[in-house]
Amino acid sequence: MTDSTPDAALRPATFTTRSPVSGEPLAEHPVDGPEEVARAVDRARRVQAGWGALPAARRRDHLLRWKRALASDLDAVARTVAAETGKPAGDAALEVVLTLEHLGWAARNADRVLRRRRVRTGLFTVHQRASLVHRPLGVVGVIGPWNYPCYTPMGSVGYALAAGNAVVLKPSELTPGTGVLLAGLFDAAVPAHAGLLTTVTGAAATGDALARAGVDKLAFTGSPGTARKVMAVCAETLTPFLAECGGKDAVIVTADADLDAAAEAIVWGALSNAGQTCAGVERVYAVREVHADLCERVVRRAGALRPGADGDAAYGPMTLPGQTRTVERHVSQAVSSGARALLGGPESVRAPYVAPVVLADVPEDAAALTEETFGPVVAVNAVADVDEAVARANDSRYALGAAVFCRNRRAGAAIAARLRAGAVSVNSVLGFAAVPALPFGGSGDSGFGRIHGAEGLRAFTAVQSTTVQRFAPPVALTSFEVPAATRERAVRLARSLHLRH
Repeated sequence: MTDSTPDAALRPATFTTRSPVSGEPLAEHPVDGPEEVARAVDRARRVQAGWGALPAARRRDHLLRWKRALASDLDAVARTVAAETGKPAGDAALEVVLTLEHLGWAARNADRVLRRRRVRTGLFTVHQRASLVHRPLGVVGVIGPWNYPCYTPMGSVGYALAAGNAVVLKPSELTPGTGVLLAGLFDAAVPAHAGLLTTVTGAAATGDALARAGVDKLAFTGSPGTARKVMAVCAETLTPFLAECGGKDAVIVTADADLDAAAEAIVWGALSNAGQTCAGVERVYAVREVHADLCERVVRRAGALRPGADGDAAYGPMTLPGQTRTVERHVSQAVSSGARALLGGPESVRAPYVAPVVLADVPEDAAALTEETFGPVVAVNAVADVDEAVARANDSRYALGAAVFCRNRRAGAAIAARLRAGAVSVNSVLGFAAVPALPFGGSGDSGFGRIHGAEGLRAFTAVQSTTVQRFAPPVALTSFEVPAATRERAVRLARSLHLRH
């Protein structure tokens, strides 16, 4: 296929994905331009007409058949994820399992959440029957990330399909094979609706083409800077936009917390997937009386872990090669600004791997505390009390996730309620990510909108409000035939009622 635009002749026909571990080539994928993307959207729109007309129970059955196909081919999907990201095979398999949980929930709950429901009317509309229904948007575009190439985009893909839409997915150019495999498995499992999920491949230009292709909503996961560029394109056509742009998530550890449990969770939240997790742990605020003990426990656990490509490695390489420079800059600047390197330091960066780094006493204005590091680095700072911990945790342009460790669960929940974060776990990290019924998303530089849960289903619908007149009203206020005196009496009656209640 060729592109008729002036730049088409300059655009390569394919691109090569490479192993983050070895640099060896993995596969060739087409570079889809505006013409190919437009065809994918047009095809999706044609297929969506039949999908949207299906009873909700039929869509549920089809999606559950796709879920079973994914479960049956779990090993193949996990191998693709592991090859493209470099993460350990076990981590890739768990990512697919979590994806299955969410897809199953979306399929089974879409009808309950989105079906037509009655709403109460008021005193002057008692003659009307009112209802609302959530209708599919049509075609949803999804631009996915490379760090969780199955789980993260499926938080939009699965819920959009369950809501009755078609989807065109543009996976990261680092992990296109995962997106291609997801679409292929759908077509094989649900051949009557083949093309409902289509994958287009390429880099930024392909994403730009998708944003301009007339989709009815675009869901994006990536950096705040890229989100702003994509959102600007969507603004040209008033295309609705959903953005998940990462975080600088904080953990608060109180004086009575179980320090072993907190340390175990912090190390996992900071180092799993090489720290390449949007809601992973990057900042820790521990009250002063337990700070040293917590640091000792975190260092002991983190020091026992190492990255690598073998089966004993705790995590793999940096998937995005350039991210090692960001990690090195954050660590170097923090140390030169007075931070203590309790474990590792700038020397921990040995591309494509970064060994665990634990910092303490990091200045609050250091990049390591203000910018997303997206690597296996955690800063553990002391605070005077919980109030200071909450203030520091909230003093960020990101507001995605957070965690609180407090032996008293009720007190922990009260602290969580004070945090400016879209999702908070008490006595665990990322607990919310494994609960499909909970919405996920943030604010500020973490983006806006929600995926997952009922809100995630509704995010890919348009609400239609309907009134049906049941009988003629005693006084027809929506008519030019109503005498002025009658209208005035109605206004006096309404005023009197509202003054009383």
